[in-house]
Amino acid sequence: MNKARLPKEFVRLCKKVTAKRPRTVIEHILKHGFITTQQLKDRYGYNHPPRAVRDVKENGIPIEMFRVEGTDGRKIAAYRFGDYKKARFGKFAGRTAFTKELRRHLVRLNGARCAIYLEPFDERDLQIDHRIPFEVSGDQPEEGSKAADFMLLCGSANRAKSWSCEHCANWRAQKEPHICRSCYWAYPDNYSHIAMRPLRRLDLMWTGNEVQSYEQLKKKSEELQQTMPAYVKRVIEKNL
Repeated sequence: MNKARLPKEFVRLCKKVTAKRPRTVIEHILKHGFITTQQLKDRYGYNHPPRAVRDVKENGIPIEMFRVEGTDGRKIAAYRFGDYKKARFGKFAGRTAFTKELRRHLVRLNGARCAIYLEPFDERDLQIDHRIPFEVSGDQPEEGSKAADFMLLCGSANRAKSWSCEHCANWRAQKEPHICRSCYWAYPDNYSHIAMRPLRRLDLMWTGNEVQSYEQLKKKSEELQQTMPAYVKRVIEKNL
């Protein structure tokens, strides 16, 4: 595939990105024209390729996805630069680095727990995330001192939020912060939609001795030939 001819100024600004993960993606695309999910995993060790690509987008660099044939003959995702005219190096010059003090403050406010699963985690396993996605509003000047604009998520919840947000029309086109403010992924304790869909969601996690209860639920659902979600809903409805 031929590499697109890019303006020198666009390339210069791309090369100013210093963070390792987005820089790796940028340098590969500049050299080869695109990068695949397989290359991100096998060559660079990124087990969640969309996160690495998202880092590039957060630096204001347009990225588009397309499909190529992988080594096994199946179609896989690949990424290249999008329309360079849509680059936003000013507003989206890379997200603000999260400080240890911000993490400590969030733990003091809400405890060392995931904001989605509401379960306790080791502080080292919790990731700081913008409630309103960076791609929608960027870093506002006052955000650095407003802990309420951030949330702590476990890795699983953060990946689920990323996937849902990236497939939301507001993320892709509208970019209206007020829409995010009423979304489950930003405020799971007070929301009216999930990624602009009229849905309600309850994320449950069984830990420690609770795992025994989960196994009992699973066994019962299998006996009744029902899915776990369907059976759990049935149990809840009976006890309302």
